[in-house]
Amino acid sequence: MNELDRDLSSRQQARELVRKAKSAQTQFAMFTQQQIDKVVEHIARQAAQHAEALGRMACEETGFGNWQDKTLKNQFASLQVFAAINAMKTVGIIHEDSAKQVMDIGVPLGVICALVPSTNPTSTIFYKTLIALKAGNAIVFSPHPGARQCSLRAIEIVAQAAAEAGAPASIVSGLSQLTQEATAELMHSKDISLILATGGEGMVRAAYASGTPTISGGPGNGPAFIERSADIKQAVSDIITSKTFDNGVICASEQSIIVERCIYAETRRELEAQGAWFMNPDQAAKMAALLLRANGSINPQVVGKSAQVLSNMAGFSVPPTTRVLIAEQTEVSRANPYAREKLCPVLGMYVEEDGHHACQRVVELLTNEGVGHTLVIHTRDQQVVRQFSLEKPVHRILVNTPAALGGIGATTNIMPALTLGCGAIGGGSSSDNVSPLNLINIRKVGYGVRSMTDLRPPQTPITTVLPEAVTASPSPASIFDDARFKQGADDQRFNHVATETASTGDVSSQQVERIIRQVLAKQSPATF
Repeated sequence: MNELDRDLSSRQQARELVRKAKSAQTQFAMFTQQQIDKVVEHIARQAAQHAEALGRMACEETGFGNWQDKTLKNQFASLQVFAAINAMKTVGIIHEDSAKQVMDIGVPLGVICALVPSTNPTSTIFYKTLIALKAGNAIVFSPHPGARQCSLRAIEIVAQAAAEAGAPASIVSGLSQLTQEATAELMHSKDISLILATGGEGMVRAAYASGTPTISGGPGNGPAFIERSADIKQAVSDIITSKTFDNGVICASEQSIIVERCIYAETRRELEAQGAWFMNPDQAAKMAALLLRANGSINPQVVGKSAQVLSNMAGFSVPPTTRVLIAEQTEVSRANPYAREKLCPVLGMYVEEDGHHACQRVVELLTNEGVGHTLVIHTRDQQVVRQFSLEKPVHRILVNTPAALGGIGATTNIMPALTLGCGAIGGGSSSDNVSPLNLINIRKVGYGVRSMTDLRPPQTPITTVLPEAVTASPSPASIFDDARFKQGADDQRFNHVATETASTGDVSSQQVERIIRQVLAKQSPATF
């Protein structure tokens, strides 16, 4: 098969998958909440049974991370996600208020196109299948070519589980001929209702540019601020645990550490005690050259590699106990890889004079990259948490927890998810940890409870506008004889009448009527 044939064949496969998915979703849309929940539960349990096998498969195929953590992510994306969404009402009457006489009806979107990253391929497929089907939708996957085999196996497992539980055939499917043309065909199809995009910045931009409604994650660049009141030993443990989880491929993981100078020495000692290696300037320069490609994008060769492998690639050696590599920094820019997202166990570290300057550095890092995503604070001071929550340009603020696991909802009570929205500030359409509730429309039903008569304000008699308690009543003639009411001052008449009567006496309704008639008689017809 030549390249042209492959192009045409892959596009045709995309069209056929969407056609079948649309037919399946039409049937699935008739399922009750109980029937949908039965399907979702069976998928989650079957996926969890394959967590380790797929974790090993993904690690071997992609070369990213380690199979133990990928196994844990597969379990999280199946069982923990299911537990969080199980009680949700997503189809039919999902809310009813008899007092206000309104109802909300959950309506599936239709067919969802799901882009799959190579960093978290199998866990993403589990997660997106569960939230899409829970919302009554069909889903068609476009896997990353670098994770083709493990992705297709994961799709096969969830599709088979859906069929076993009674879902229509093709409710879950995925491209096997992986070309850019096939993915573009999916994204531009008029029968795709939504793109659920997780992947590189270029692919996410292409999804939004397709014109199809899109929900996406975004690049992370989460700072970890260790505030002076923090439990430093625990903070360091959380940061290293997070940054080494699956060798740093989760976008919510910490990318830099910010500390106040008064606790710098203690923090550095604790980092070194727990396996951090502080690179000297020469080593940091070699690592910086490795982290980014010439076009400024992250070098895929470093993604998900261990500290040992990375140091060897950069041309220097570190002790075998090294878990993370740290470069002390003073500058923030797009050209500085230590101030950007690094999907590997490498951190920048900034030492600031006080909390005020630390806050400024946090914002500087976020606006450099990762705005709208995530930051983490280690502190015992609740006022600091409140201040950060009100001021910092992110949609996930994590407190005293490993960011990689807290951001996805594993170690926090945030919604468990593997698509983390960055909101409008980050160029996205949602700021949520994406759940089934992001994948439905809500039809509003409202009974009439007020009439047009109720909406009209009551007519206010003019006498109520004028003062009631006055002592004298000037004659209308004396008012209108005043020079202030001659030609050229007509626009002041009504205001003057109110002022004069308020200060000089009572005016009866008959007098008011006469006053108004005289005013109108003196107006030019063009005035009205």
